[in-house]
Amino acid sequence: MGSRRKPHPKFHDIHGILLLDKPLGMSSNAALQHARRLVGAAKGGHTGSLDPLATGLLPLCFGEATKLAGLLLGSQKAYKAEITLGVTTSTADGEGDITSRRDVPVLGDDALEAALATLRGTITQVPPVYSAIKKDGVPLYRLAREGAPVTAEPRQVTVSSLRLLARDGDRLRLYVECSSGTYIRSIAVDLGERLGCGGHLSALRRLWVDPFTEPKMVTMQDLEAAAGAGPGPLDACLLPVEAGLAHLPSVRLDAEQGRVFAFGQPVPVAVDPGLYAVFSENGRLMAVGEVGVDAILRSHRGLNLPEPA
Repeated sequence: MGSRRKPHPKFHDIHGILLLDKPLGMSSNAALQHARRLVGAAKGGHTGSLDPLATGLLPLCFGEATKLAGLLLGSQKAYKAEITLGVTTSTADGEGDITSRRDVPVLGDDALEAALATLRGTITQVPPVYSAIKKDGVPLYRLAREGAPVTAEPRQVTVSSLRLLARDGDRLRLYVECSSGTYIRSIAVDLGERLGCGGHLSALRRLWVDPFTEPKMVTMQDLEAAAGAGPGPLDACLLPVEAGLAHLPSVRLDAEQGRVFAFGQPVPVAVDPGLYAVFSENGRLMAVGEVGVDAILRSHRGLNLPEPA
């Protein structure tokens, strides 16, 4: 008899956010799919990828939380990065082929600080060609691997904090806070060039992503253990969907307002203009709403969550 195929795991309508501590060597999509199978979620997505050689916070959204992924993609992020000076690579990290070796000059604290200062604030950055940025619908990394001539368009990003944590020979450990779309590999390359010796990103860990600035991360081993222990421990690994809107003020509608708003109709509210997490009278998250200068609340992104137990 042939081997019996394992039954396909049963997926459910599970809604929540998992703050995964992505393991080293796994792509963000592979981490998402493995976690989704463990959780048993019918639908899932991540909020901004991490390279396989990076570890740390990868927020995963399941069910209705996937509708918030676009809001979280624009968030501020923080990293610990290790840059190795004197060696450049084709991918700007440790995965690529070595393209040059140069002597590292004697660098004092003042020289390092002067170079770091040029990379703070709003800067123009050229992303690595080995990146997920798309050209005519095709990721640049795919074109680069095929040997096609590839150039990445410069972009403006904001580096709000960039400081030296430690130095060990030719390796620098940095703390970075930056806007979405910032490539830490490009910071490594630019810093190496400013110091006259080149460099590449040799290690990276993402510490937090707004609004999860003090995240209690779940490792893949934690998640696998919870999945084996039953639904209770597994549920405890997930944050409620509203945790993804912790950076927004909230507005609670009364029964009549909630009824009208649920049909997609705007309602008047006595709050300032801006984005809001909109809750029903009984505490169910209904939508991300936007209030205009006319004090009218309109749905920006509707959510179809079950009633609170």
